[in-house]
Amino acid sequence: MSETGGRSTTITDDVLRSFEGHRRELCAYAYRMLGSSFEAEDAVQETFTRAWKSYDSFEGRSSVRSWLYKITTNVCLDMLDGPQRRARPMDLSGPSTPDSPLPAPEPDYVWVEPIPNALAFGADPAEAASAKDTLRLAFVSAVQHLPATQRAILIMREVLRFSANETAEMLNVSPASVNSALQRARATMTKAQEVATVSGAYDETDEQQRKLIDDFVAAFESYDMNALTQLLKADVALSMPPLSLWISGPENVAAFMLGTGQECRDSRMVPLAGANGLPAFGHYKPSGEPGLWTPWSITVLELDGDRVAGLNFFLDTDRLFPLFGLPVELR
Repeated sequence: MSETGGRSTTITDDVLRSFEGHRRELCAYAYRMLGSSFEAEDAVQETFTRAWKSYDSFEGRSSVRSWLYKITTNVCLDMLDGPQRRARPMDLSGPSTPDSPLPAPEPDYVWVEPIPNALAFGADPAEAASAKDTLRLAFVSAVQHLPATQRAILIMREVLRFSANETAEMLNVSPASVNSALQRARATMTKAQEVATVSGAYDETDEQQRKLIDDFVAAFESYDMNALTQLLKADVALSMPPLSLWISGPENVAAFMLGTGQECRDSRMVPLAGANGLPAFGHYKPSGEPGLWTPWSITVLELDGDRVAGLNFFLDTDRLFPLFGLPVELR
C-alpha cells in the first residue's frame, strides 16, 4: 500500500469520502450562520482543511459528523468576528414609494443572499422537507439578529436537534450556558420574526402552488400588471439587493414595474431547481439586440398559500448566475 504524507492512499480516500458525505448539511448550517452561499462554501472548505490536518488527533470520541459540526462552528464564529450582520432591505428601513430614485448599490456583505437548493439539500426528500423552513430568507434574516454564539446554539438545538450536552461539547461551554443562551435566542427570534415576512415553504406537490407559479411567470413575461397584482398578497414586498429600496403592496409594485422597473418588460424567466426551498428563476432582460436577453437577477418568490408574498430580485448576476449554473446570455 503506497504512502502519501504519512497516510495510506486508501485511508486518505476513505477520510475524504467520509467528509464529503456531510458537505450539503454543513453548507446549509454555515449558510444559516453566515447568510451567504459563497461564505458558506468557503467555511465548509476551511472545515475540511482543518479536519484533514487534525485527523490524526481525532480519536473517535464523537462521531465524524459531530466533529465536523464542531469545526464548522469554530470556522463560522471566526468569520463572524465583527459587528456586521447581513440583512434584507425590509430589515433596514421602511418601504419606498414607486417613484423613489434608485439608491446606489450597497456592498455584497450587507445582504442575505440566496442559496441554491442543490448546495443545501441532500437526495432524501424527507430531510429536504424538514430543512426547507429554516432555509427560508425570512428565517435566515431573523437569525442574523442573534449574537454569533447564540446563533450557533439556536441552530444546533432547534434546527439540527443536537442535545444540550452535544451542543455544549461543540462550543466548549456548560449545558447550563447552552440552555440559558437558547432562551435568550428564542426571545430575540420571536421579536425579529414579528417584523419579518414569514411565508410558508413551497410544496412542489401542491397543484395550487404550482399553478400560482405558472400564472406568475405568464403574467410577468407578458407584463400584464392587472393579472400580476391578482396573484400578490396585500402586503407583498418587492426587494432588489444590493439596492436598499423596497416596495410594499400590489398597487405600488405595479406602479414601480411600469415606471422605474419598466426595463423588465419582455423579460424571460428560466426556472431553477429552487433557492432556499422556494421557487426561483434566472431572470433575463432584453439586451436591445433582437433575440438576445442578458442577466438581470436571480428571482426568488416567497409564497403564502395561494398568493405571492415576496418578490426578491437579487441583482448581483456576476456572482450569482455562475453559482446557479446559468449562462451569461439567453438567445
